Amino acid sequence: MNAALRTQKFDLIVLDVMLPGENGLNICRRLRAATNIPILMLTALGEKIDRIFGLEIGADDYVTKPFSARELTARIRALLRRTAYDPDERDWSKVLRFNGWRLDPIRRQLHDPNNARVTTTTHEFDLLLAFCRNAGRVLSREELLGVTHAGLAGPIERSVDVHISRIRRKIEKDARDPVLLRTVRLGGYIFTATVEEA
Repeated sequence: MNAALRTQKFDLIVLDVMLPGENGLNICRRLRAATNIPILMLTALGEKIDRIFGLEIGADDYVTKPFSARELTARIRALLRRTAYDPDERDWSKVLRFNGWRLDPIRRQLHDPNNARVTTTTHEFDLLLAFCRNAGRVLSREELLGVTHAGLAGPIERSVDVHISRIRRKIEKDARDPVLLRTVRLGGYIFTATVEEA
């Protein structure tokens, strides 16, 4: 899988959950850690909890069987329009560094300036990764929701704000007066740190 991502260009990945050998959800999780290519999941598991889980681990859309070819085509086109992914843009597997911190998208680990591992939830990690990959750019709550699906469990504003508050408590010297992760009035949030690829 990783070899194929390095040697070939993909605009979108359509991934079935029920695969011989490895479960498609596990593959989706590994793909999302290594790349930002849009992932559309196909599955016969149509319960709400199954759809939510698929989105939480990194799928961009989720289609249940049976489905029509027309619906699948429409969803693929919509996803490509929404993501506008450029395979040549960046190597999404590289470790990112900011202010002594280290964020590893493959191992999904965050280390502080003393190299101690800092525990994060899935949503916290995904949000911080989105900020690092878009440093210096204002991200709206809706954009952050689109990247991480962090709002599935509740209202968008509440969910994103809660996760960002928790991130600040972990990476800021003073979470009440944040310097790295700042609020932009009526805009969203901006990550002000200089981010380098390792």
